[in-house]
Amino acid sequence: MQQYHHKWIDGSPVNLTCGKVVCIGRNYAAHAAELNNPIPATPLLFIKPTTAIVPLEKPLQLPDNLGEVHYETELAILIQQPIKSISSEAALSAIGGIGLALDLTLRKLQSQLKEKGHPWEKAKAFDGSCPLSPFIPYHTSIPLDDLHFSLKINGKLSQQGHTKLMLTSVANLISYASQFFTLLPGDVILTGTPEGVDKLTSGDQMTLQLQDYAQFSTSVA
Repeated sequence: MQQYHHKWIDGSPVNLTCGKVVCIGRNYAAHAAELNNPIPATPLLFIKPTTAIVPLEKPLQLPDNLGEVHYETELAILIQQPIKSISSEAALSAIGGIGLALDLTLRKLQSQLKEKGHPWEKAKAFDGSCPLSPFIPYHTSIPLDDLHFSLKINGKLSQQGHTKLMLTSVANLISYASQFFTLLPGDVILTGTPEGVDKLTSGDQMTLQLQDYAQFSTSVA
């Protein structure tokens, strides 16, 4: 597998070592409902390793013989400084950039693991399960609690999200995650997916839009 490196939207490298991905499950009520999942009282955290991260712009290589792979489009937050047990008020200073990601999921396997009360890693953290876009440098004029993003597949709208509908805001997610995990420069936080998830098929053409800031395209190999 080709080694991944973070990039800025202009194609220049981000001078941060690629780290772990801290993911937030069920952060949009409508998505929890579409999978018949209860809404958690506190953010649901899981981690993808660096081997899960691949460039979004490269054709997606789905695993063979492991069942349907579902897409979940998410706002991605790049961490730029070490933080531990940070407050929500201080969390924004830790953000280096924003982008979009796909949390690829082996849905049948995930369901089987949930039924047994087992961890999700095999269904969520497999190689290539986190296609990640280049990042837009973050500045305080970017309204993190009022961002639209969307996914079109073969020209048809499949998902659209609005961060104001998050059960837990970006700043609060960073703060909450930092209570359990030290977040290091180059780590990424995925903030949850809206409703509309479904399976991917070979040949699918995908367009991801982050408000007026950026548009990204990819395909399924």
